[in-house]
Amino acid sequence: MAARVQRLSRSMLKTLRDDPADAETLSHKLLVRAGYVRRTAAGIWTWLPLGKQVLENVTRVVREEMDAIGGQEVLLPALLPKEPYEVSGRYEEYGDLLFRLKDRKGGDYLLGPTHEEIFTQVVKDQCTSYKDLPVTIYQIQTKYRDEARPRSGILRGREFTMKDSYSFDVSDEALAESYAAHRVAYQRIFDRLGLDYRIVSAVSGAMGGSASEEFLAPAAAGEDTFVQCPQCGYAANTEAVSVTVRPASTEGHGPVEKLDTPDTPTIETLAAHLGVPASATLKNLLVKVDGEITAVGVPGDREVDLGKLAEHLAPAEVEVVTAEDFEGRDDLVRGYIGPQGGMAGKAFRYLADPRVAPGTAWVTGANEEGKHARNVVCGRDFEVDQYLDVVVVEPGDPCPNCGAGIELDRAIEIGHIFQLGRKYADAFELDVLGQNGKPVRVTMGSYGIGVSRAVAVLAEQNADEQGLCWPREIAPADVHVVAAGKAQQTEAALEIAERLGAAGVRVLVDDRAGVSPGVKFTDAELIGVPTILIAGRGIKDGLVELKDRRTGEREELPVDEAVARLTRD
Repeated sequence: MAARVQRLSRSMLKTLRDDPADAETLSHKLLVRAGYVRRTAAGIWTWLPLGKQVLENVTRVVREEMDAIGGQEVLLPALLPKEPYEVSGRYEEYGDLLFRLKDRKGGDYLLGPTHEEIFTQVVKDQCTSYKDLPVTIYQIQTKYRDEARPRSGILRGREFTMKDSYSFDVSDEALAESYAAHRVAYQRIFDRLGLDYRIVSAVSGAMGGSASEEFLAPAAAGEDTFVQCPQCGYAANTEAVSVTVRPASTEGHGPVEKLDTPDTPTIETLAAHLGVPASATLKNLLVKVDGEITAVGVPGDREVDLGKLAEHLAPAEVEVVTAEDFEGRDDLVRGYIGPQGGMAGKAFRYLADPRVAPGTAWVTGANEEGKHARNVVCGRDFEVDQYLDVVVVEPGDPCPNCGAGIELDRAIEIGHIFQLGRKYADAFELDVLGQNGKPVRVTMGSYGIGVSRAVAVLAEQNADEQGLCWPREIAPADVHVVAAGKAQQTEAALEIAERLGAAGVRVLVDDRAGVSPGVKFTDAELIGVPTILIAGRGIKDGLVELKDRRTGEREELPVDEAVARLTRD
C-alpha cells in the first residue's frame, strides 16, 4: 500500500538553532527545536504536524497491543460531574491537583485526572451477570492535573495523553490473570517502542489495592529514583523498598541515663558532643497526619523520605510541623523529643522505621531542654505504634532479596499497573449475579501508560549532539530524502521519494528552495528520521548517499539499489 510523501516545501515546519530559554531537559530542548511541539501556556503544549505523527504512532502501538489481549476501547468524557469522585472520596483527596469548575447553573464539575470512578459506573450499567465478565476496557484520552510547577516540556504538563485500562473479574484468581496479561502487553508495547525500561515493585498509595508495579525508563531527567541489585536483579521504586530487622532481647541493657547536652538540638551536634556515631542516636521527626501530631523514629544517620511516608499513609495528608505547632504544647520540647516515658502513645502517635526494632538501644531526646537520654530501649522504655519503612534509601543498602549492596538510578515512570481489588467496586456497590444466583462483588485492576510522556522519554533516550534519533516504529517517516543543491538534485529527490512512497515507505523529503544544503543536513540530523538519503552531486552519475541516523554510517549506492534496499527493509 502506498505511503504518504511529506514535502517540507509544503509543510508547516520551523526548526530552531538555539535551545528554548526555559528548557531544563534534553527532550524539552530537542522537541521544540525540531518543530515537534510548541508551548501554549505553562504545562500546556501544542502538537505540531511532526509531533502529532509521533504521538499517533505511539498511540497505534499501545492500541494494537491492548486489542491483542482482548481490550475494548471506549472514550469517556473529560468533563465530569463531581458526585462520583465524592463517593470515592477523591474529590477532596486530590486537593489542588484537581481542576474544578461550575456550569452556568452552578453545578460542580471537574476535568478528569483519572477515570476509575466512571469506568466502574459504566461496567455497573452494562454488566449484570458473571457471564458478562471478565472484561477489559480502555481509553486513550487527555487527562488534566493542575501541577504546581509544570516543567520539563511534555514530561510533566497540566494536560497530557494517557492510556488507562481497567479489568473487571469475579475472583482474585481471575484478577491475577488479567494483571499478568496486562504486564505482558506492557512489555510488548515498550519493546516495540524501543524503550530501555525496568519493571519495579511499587506501592499502591492512594490508588489502593494490593500488587503494584511500575515501568520505569532510566533517564537523567527522571524524577523517580529506583533501586536495583546487580547480584540478583531485584528492582523496586525506592518507596517500595523494605527491610526486615529481627527483634532482639530487651534484657542486658543498662537503665535509662539522663545526660546534660546543652546546645545540641541536631543529630550532628549531639553526636559530636557525646562522641558517638550518628547511627547510635534516634531521630524523631514530628509531622502532622490529617492534622494530628505524629512522630517518626529513624536512626540518626538516616533521613525520613517524606514521599515514602506519604505513600504509606495515603490518602491521609502528611505535613511537617512548623514552629507554630509547638505553641501551647509544653510537652513537646523542640530539638529534644524522645518516645520514652509515656510520650509515645500519649503526646503523639509513634511510627518507626524497622531498624528501630525491639531490643535496640538508643541515645535520644529526654523531653527536657538541653538534655538527652542514653540506653533508651525499644520494647522496654517505649513502644512503636506502627512500623513503616520510611528512610531515604542509600547506595550500598542491603538488597531485601539477597543482601548484596543495591545501586540507585534515576528514571521516568512510563507505566503503572495495579491490582485494585474492590476499593471502587465497594464504593459503587458493583455486583454481578454469580453462578449460585447470589450477588458477587467484582474485583478490579487498573493499568496506565503515559502516551505523550512516552514521546518525551523516547526523545531522552534516543538523541545525540546533533538531535533526535527516533526508533523506526514511531518516527514520523522511515526515510528523510534531502535534495542537496540545484534543480537536478531536487527533481531526483522528488522522483526517489515518490518511488519509495509507492512501495509503502513513509518519506519526508526536503525539497525547499533557497535553503542551503548545510541547513538541510542540520535539520535532517535534528528531526531524527532513522535513515537519511542524500541526493547530491553524485546524482548526475546515478548515485545517492544513505546515512544511518543512529550509527552515522554512510554508503554511496546507485539509485535503484538504494530504493530496492529501502523498500526491502
